[in-house]
Amino acid sequence: MRPRACLLLFGFILLGLFLSGCPKRVVKAPPLEAPPTKNPVAVLLEAFSAAETLQSNASIRIETIRKGETTNIRVNGYVLYEKPGKLRILGYHPLGMSLFDALYVDGEFYVLNILQMKAYTGRLSEFEDLIEKAGLRISTEKAGERLVPTRVLIALDARKTRMDLRLKDVVLNAPLPEGAFEWDIPKDVEVRPLSRFFKGSVSPEQDVPLPFMK
Repeated sequence: MRPRACLLLFGFILLGLFLSGCPKRVVKAPPLEAPPTKNPVAVLLEAFSAAETLQSNASIRIETIRKGETTNIRVNGYVLYEKPGKLRILGYHPLGMSLFDALYVDGEFYVLNILQMKAYTGRLSEFEDLIEKAGLRISTEKAGERLVPTRVLIALDARKTRMDLRLKDVVLNAPLPEGAFEWDIPKDVEVRPLSRFFKGSVSPEQDVPLPFMK
């Protein structure tokens, strides 16, 4: 099984996905008051820690401002979590095409961009200062008496980008699919160090596409 959200989560993956060439709609994302974080994945792992496992469908809305224009995109997703340190977020086009795969396993971070046929791997902890300087903020919300969040909000100040991820059809503490956290790289995919994924993606001085823009 090769399931890839996000956040950004995985934040950088989800926030940077297919933002160019999308329909322009002025739909403001909710404000996010959380302070910048060095490790967004650690925040999510803590938020889900009341459960042993989680699997859930997700709807993802990404909003960014480039050259004065607000761009919105909606992506379908699937989230997998296993306590204490495994998290996977997969993104799909509404028509079903696989777009991205973000996998975090005990400190190692893997990113697969399906359209660009590129994968990035490395330890996320090596980029904590860069992430914090970029103003990456994350918060979670629970609905009613739920054990785990049903909504994740992420903002990347340096890129004027926000992501709203809503979990639905959440299943807790059930066996996960076989190979849920295995990293299987498709044929002909170019593998790069994670440093190249972050290069230029958090610079507020440059109005350049994020790594997942086409």
